[in-house]
Amino acid sequence: MTYITKLMCGIILLTVPTIQYGGYFLLQLLAGKHTEMGLNTFQKSMFRAGHAHAGVIVILSLIAQILVDYAALPKALEWWVRIGFPLSAILISGGFFGAAAGKQVTKPTPLIWLLYVGAIVLLISLLSLGIGLIRNNG
Repeated sequence: MTYITKLMCGIILLTVPTIQYGGYFLLQLLAGKHTEMGLNTFQKSMFRAGHAHAGVIVILSLIAQILVDYAALPKALEWWVRIGFPLSAILISGGFFGAAAGKQVTKPTPLIWLLYVGAIVLLISLLSLGIGLIRNNG
């Protein structure tokens, strides 16, 4: 494993406690605590989706870091892929959270654009890594 892979995996792993705290908060919310926040069903669903996407994409980010070592990618694109995966986790989950932020929000706010930008970043990262892996003959 390269030094850069270890560094990126270490940084990504340091984000996991924030996801854990989000899960704890979500569990408390769904158990009926924090009723003073007055969150509606739409908001709870968006928070649940944001939390789930963060967790799944962070795991994918860790796997991608290792796979980048085996892909035939130019250095600049290699960095894009290394950063693109965890960045997409932030943007996609942030889009879910931001789209539901506010008092009694019942439809997505304009911050939903973060989700779409994150999805595009994830798509570019996935395609780049996949093509890079297929191109590597070694």
